[in-house]
Amino acid sequence: MNTTGTIDRPLTHDPKKQAPMKAITTEPAGSASPDFTTTGANDSRQNRTREMQLIPEALARAHMHERMREAEIQRPAARLMAARRMQRRAERASLRARRALAIAVMQ
Repeated sequence: MNTTGTIDRPLTHDPKKQAPMKAITTEPAGSASPDFTTTGANDSRQNRTREMQLIPEALARAHMHERMREAEIQRPAARLMAARRMQRRAERASLRARRALAIAVMQ
């Protein structure tokens, strides 16, 4: 696979790899000089295409990050609810034990 650039490190940001832009006053405006190559422009277009293709992946990653953050926020609340449930259960068990002890002492 011959990739020329990535999203993080596009090839066109390197000035040595870009197409040279020379201002020649003898030529009319809009004409390209013979040493001007369009490989930099093609690479830039290809890089943008890759970037466009990776946008859904970036959106999915952001969505997943948001869901993980929401889960982290809800986790303490769930722990508190479980702790209260266990506390009520322990209190009921304590009352049953007291009653059983009182019944045993009374007989």
